[in-house]
Amino acid sequence: MKRILIAEDNDVNRELLRELLQHFGYEVFEAANGVEALKEAARVQPDLFLLDIQMPHMDGITLLKNLRAEPKLASIPAIALTAYAMIDEAEKIKQAGFNGYVTKPFDFPQLKEAIERQLTAK
Repeated sequence: MKRILIAEDNDVNRELLRELLQHFGYEVFEAANGVEALKEAARVQPDLFLLDIQMPHMDGITLLKNLRAEPKLASIPAIALTAYAMIDEAEKIKQAGFNGYVTKPFDFPQLKEAIERQLTAK
């Protein structure tokens, strides 16, 4: 069973993602901010990260930089979760090293496709 770590500060979004991903057959781990996510990532070493860009204590871009600095976590694909779909934001996400991004509110078929694309590319 593939393992996904969700880093999302919005409780409702996190719960929605958890239920959806569990329904798709994934094992789900959660963190409410970037600091928690960094600790949880080291503990569970998931197959994929879903990282909110705007979080307290450590944003998603900073979190990804920290994850990429850890040898055991560096190659794990990461998808950004963002409410901003502007071209400059997409470029910023790409330059940060994310493997893809999904905008909020979530388009569930698009989210599922993005996850499957990353997990089959590994």
